[in-house]
Amino acid sequence: AGTWYLIRGHGTGTGAGPVTGGTGGAVSASTVSSPPASSPPASSPSGSSTPSDTATASPSASLLNSPSAGYRRAADPVGYSIDVPQGWSRREEQGKLAPIVYYDSPSDGRQLQIFEVTEPTPYDSLTLAETAPGYGFAQQPGFQVVERDHGDTWAELSYRYDDKKKGARQVIDHRFEAADGTLYAIRSSGPVSLDPEQVRAPLRMAVRYFCPTGTACG
Repeated sequence: AGTWYLIRGHGTGTGAGPVTGGTGGAVSASTVSSPPASSPPASSPSGSSTPSDTATASPSASLLNSPSAGYRRAADPVGYSIDVPQGWSRREEQGKLAPIVYYDSPSDGRQLQIFEVTEPTPYDSLTLAETAPGYGFAQQPGFQVVERDHGDTWAELSYRYDDKKKGARQVIDHRFEAADGTLYAIRSSGPVSLDPEQVRAPLRMAVRYFCPTGTACG
């Protein structure tokens, strides 16, 4: 009875320790509590941003795609846009299979040459242009390979040769798959007396921003 009395009087608290009864035995006064109700997830304060809201806005596409200093974007009537050095003049000739577009420097003999190719891959096209009997440029006087390389969607050959009218020339012939899947060649050339970077730079910009008309280019 004494134990019952003690439990009745002290067993309703939560977290109570052992209670000593009249017999000296320790009795645990256990309590049963319901598990806490699960709380709803904390909501963001009004006006706060989610991670997607706080992403930094990227510069506008028009800014990223603006021509670099010293270049202009030419919407060529053949069917593409291309970045060429300011002041270079355009001319066009009809090739055997497609128009050939030239952009010529007015002062130092540099030139860009652009045309569509029909071979299965850029590598096939460049190999044929170099080695074909009768017209391959490997047969030109003084032909000397400087460097060659290729990837899955492009091929490139740098070489030198002796032009009958212009003298010793350096050429970078780059063939690639454009954004619409069409294959093109862009050839950059100039006198061997120039720094090779002066011949490389116009080609680099022409290829980087080359875009067929009506195509979404990155």
